[in-house]
Amino acid sequence: MSPSVVLLSLMIFVMLSAQAQQQPPFDCSTSHHHREFDFWIGKWSVRDSSGKVLGKNAIRKVQNGCALEEQWVSVWGGTGLCINYYHPGSEEWHQLWTDGGASIIELRGGLDAGSMVLEGSIYYLSKSVERKFRGTWTPLVDGRVRQLFEEQDEQGDWEVWFDGFYSKNQ
Repeated sequence: MSPSVVLLSLMIFVMLSAQAQQQPPFDCSTSHHHREFDFWIGKWSVRDSSGKVLGKNAIRKVQNGCALEEQWVSVWGGTGLCINYYHPGSEEWHQLWTDGGASIIELRGGLDAGSMVLEGSIYYLSKSVERKFRGTWTPLVDGRVRQLFEEQDEQGDWEVWFDGFYSKNQ
C-alpha cells in the first residue's frame, strides 16, 4: 500500500472517529424502560423478616441514567458491587454482581406484575460451582422494597438464598 493511501485511510478514520464522538448521548432518564427499576434507587437499611439488621445498601443512577449501581455492605463486613442496566436490543434488564471473593451473579429479565424478576446463575468462586439463581424485587405499599433471592438445588427445587426488606434511610 502506498504511503498516500495509508495517510488518506488514517485521515478518514480520524474524521469518522471524531464525528462519532460528537454524537449527543442518549438520555436514558427519558426512556420508560430505563426507569422501571427506579423504585430501588436510594440509601437503604436492610433487615430480615424479623427486623434484624443485615446491612446497608446504596443504589444510584449512573452513566446518564442508563444504569443503576449498587454498593452493599453487610453487618459482618462483606461487600458487593453490582450494575443493572436495561438493554433495548434484548428488551431485558441485566444485572452483574460480584463481591469480595464469594460469588458472581448474572441475571436477566424484567417487570412481572409490578416486581422486577431477573433469572440467571450464581457462580461460587471457592467451590467452582454454578447454580440457577433468580432475584425478585417487589415495591411494598409502605415504601419498603423486598428483595428475594432463590437458588435452585441439585434436585431442581428453589430454596431461599436471601430475603431482605429495604427501608429508606432518612
